[in-house]
Amino acid sequence: MTNEAFQNPKPGRRRQPQRPPQSMPGRRRPLQRAEAWAKDSWDKLSQARLPKPKKPSRKALWWTGGILAGLAIVIGILIAIWDWNWFRGPLARYASARMHREVTITGDLDVHIWSWQPRATVEGVRIANTPWGGREPLGTFERITVQIRLIPLLWGDVDLRLLRFDRPDVNLFADAQGRKNWDFSGGRKQEPTRLPPIRSFIINDGKLDFADVKRELRFNATVNAMENLGQANRGFEMVGQGTINRQPFRMEVTGGPLLNIDRNQPYPFNAEIRAGQTFVTAVGQVPKPFDLGRFHMQTTARGPDLSDLYPLTGVALPNTPPYRLRGRLSRDELIWRIDNLGGRVGDSDLSGDIKVETGRVRPMLTADLRSRSLDFDDLGAIFGGAPATGPGETASAEQVAVARTLGAQQRLFPDSTLDVSRIRALDADVRYRAVSIRDAPISLRAGSVRVKLDNGLLRADPLRLELPRGRVAGFVALNARKSVPVTSLDLRLSNARIEELIPVTFGGGHPLTGALAGRARLTGEGDSIHKAFANSDGEVMVVAPGGEIREAFAELMGVNVVKGLGLLLKKDMQTTPLRCGVAHFQTTDGVMRASNIVLDTGPVLITGRGEINLGTERMSFEARGHNKKFRLVRVLLPVTAQGPVRSPKLGVKPGAAIGQGVAAVGLGALVSPIAALLPFVDPGLAKDANCGALMADAAREGAPVRSAAR
Repeated sequence: MTNEAFQNPKPGRRRQPQRPPQSMPGRRRPLQRAEAWAKDSWDKLSQARLPKPKKPSRKALWWTGGILAGLAIVIGILIAIWDWNWFRGPLARYASARMHREVTITGDLDVHIWSWQPRATVEGVRIANTPWGGREPLGTFERITVQIRLIPLLWGDVDLRLLRFDRPDVNLFADAQGRKNWDFSGGRKQEPTRLPPIRSFIINDGKLDFADVKRELRFNATVNAMENLGQANRGFEMVGQGTINRQPFRMEVTGGPLLNIDRNQPYPFNAEIRAGQTFVTAVGQVPKPFDLGRFHMQTTARGPDLSDLYPLTGVALPNTPPYRLRGRLSRDELIWRIDNLGGRVGDSDLSGDIKVETGRVRPMLTADLRSRSLDFDDLGAIFGGAPATGPGETASAEQVAVARTLGAQQRLFPDSTLDVSRIRALDADVRYRAVSIRDAPISLRAGSVRVKLDNGLLRADPLRLELPRGRVAGFVALNARKSVPVTSLDLRLSNARIEELIPVTFGGGHPLTGALAGRARLTGEGDSIHKAFANSDGEVMVVAPGGEIREAFAELMGVNVVKGLGLLLKKDMQTTPLRCGVAHFQTTDGVMRASNIVLDTGPVLITGRGEINLGTERMSFEARGHNKKFRLVRVLLPVTAQGPVRSPKLGVKPGAAIGQGVAAVGLGALVSPIAALLPFVDPGLAKDANCGALMADAAREGAPVRSAAR
């Protein structure tokens, strides 16, 4: 090019850039000079003449077109005559790599590619099982047919026009360790099954064999999916039967037609499950067909025990009386929910919401539950016992049998073994509150608890039981991380009243009234409630900082026969002060022992001792009264309470009275009849107990004495 703008400047001289004419006086800034130079250079370059490209000749165009056309014809001929069975090996190796199972193809591979909706058919497909999954293959398929639309593939969408399985035979197995032979994730986080839209989905004469060792579930089913199964709006049907918890099990799932499915229209389905006496029904929808990561259904369930649902849900639910519940069950990816839960468990109502998050090492259950009215005896089933079985009570046949056994043995604590594997397989955070409580052994008004379960460690904290006056508060923990579970509890009784906790009346009034406080701290090993208490260590303290006692009973505890019986016969309601009372039990190997029980009243100081064996559930107590005033006739008859904890018997220990009688007969014969009364005379030398020191000791042991005194 000869344009001056591109000629080299003369050697030794600096070429000065041409300056555009200035329209304004003064020197231009450097940026303005650079812009002007660039504009001038572009104008000169645009005026230069560039050489024109040469047009290809007609002969060259003909050659190029001919070569491309010939290549297309050759490719078409090769595709038409190609033996597609050559691709069976690469296709099987690709499937094996994706599924982490050996996949083999023994039949023909047929492909029809000259269509906007190409189709492929493969025969004799076999998917091998895992080494621990059994001898049978994971799945065999007589024929698989796939048809797909090409145009949606241009923008990345997969639109299957047809997916057909002929005579599939699938064997699903989960072992005792929880491993699943249908888990193809290779150790990665397993996502929900999500298939692309399928216009026509057909299963012809399918068989499904499912076995789960851990859940004790075995299921054999036939599966068919056709355009019409003989009933209106039924295109999918899976019917099968088997066993669950060694009880007969039957399941039937039906859905709408699987032809002409619209991806924007929900797919309806129904399900019915019967396992022994458990019956579950569901009516639901899949918002986006074949996307099983999201669906919802209205569900009802009834049965003898909620824990029986574990094989179906995989969630460890507590033992309960017979139940009847309903709610909206939904799935959103890895989140399962039960919203608007309602119904009855035993003779108690139950409502709330439940959420279970899967995709973790252990599923996480979160729940907020409540009862307007709780029948207290329904809680017995949670600990392996039984609810009340009298007229009008709700209990299963198994729970009635447990109640009979415990009643015949005069026991409270059941021997039902705790399944720690279920506790270790779940994490939980559950809140529960009862607005009112009825039929409790003591007067309870309401209660609440928060239960957390983390890797086998269960803790009910805080646990609160509201009394008409006062409360029981603390925690109960179960450590199932060890080979033998360890149960511990720490409960405090504060601001309570004796007459409300022991509602015994005589002659129209309470024999004992006043404040009451206490604390129980116990820890024991065992895989049942009975074993845990039978091996427990700790201490239990009960404190009465003050109150009143019927004078008649105080005199009898003396035992002042003449005055005490006289006051009782007169139905005298006169009371005497209860200065204090303390019972401190040291617990070792399940035996609670109290060596010094003190009950200090106005006229009598009562002392005693005793023990409660939590293993045999029997008790033995003895109390003796010491008069503080002179008594003419006093019989040395220590009061006893012995027998099963569930129904002890009150009595007197006659040994000392016999000695008194023998001494009286001797004195009467040797001295005079009046001398016979001397063994029954009490000089009244007993002193007041040091209640201040007793209360201080109780406070140091953690009993809420001050609040009780107030």
